[in-house]
Amino acid sequence: MNLDATDLRILEQLQADASLSNVALAKRVHLSPSPCLARVRALEKAGLIRQYVALLDAQQLGLHLNVFISISLKQQNRETLEAFEQRIVLRDEVMECYLMTGDADYLLRVAVPDIPALERFILEQLSPIAQVEKIRSSFALKQVRYKTALPLGSA
Repeated sequence: MNLDATDLRILEQLQADASLSNVALAKRVHLSPSPCLARVRALEKAGLIRQYVALLDAQQLGLHLNVFISISLKQQNRETLEAFEQRIVLRDEVMECYLMTGDADYLLRVAVPDIPALERFILEQLSPIAQVEKIRSSFALKQVRYKTALPLGSA
């Protein structure tokens, strides 16, 4: 899909506040409501807008630890990778999971309330996976920047 400046403005506004009504969005991007809605529907249909969500405050919900866990597997064949991924996507604590290059095979970002919860996750969920060879954890001391909006200036 070829995006024009209006499409990018729509995406920018929705990234900032997905709860905007179509009328409010149309005003912000200088369109009338009908063409604005048609553009939003086209962006959704093209898969550029995957879903609308509410961003929650982890601290207020008691999820005080943000932990980055590097996982190295014993083997890196397709079956092993798929088996690991199938297990990891079932865990609610796992906020993000990336297949990596470099020293570790996977990098996870895990949100847990405390150290005992992290210990349970590592001992009961990660360690029993037969192909896991090494687990390394790093705690985030402070969140310097967190954003969900993609940079659209270069799009």
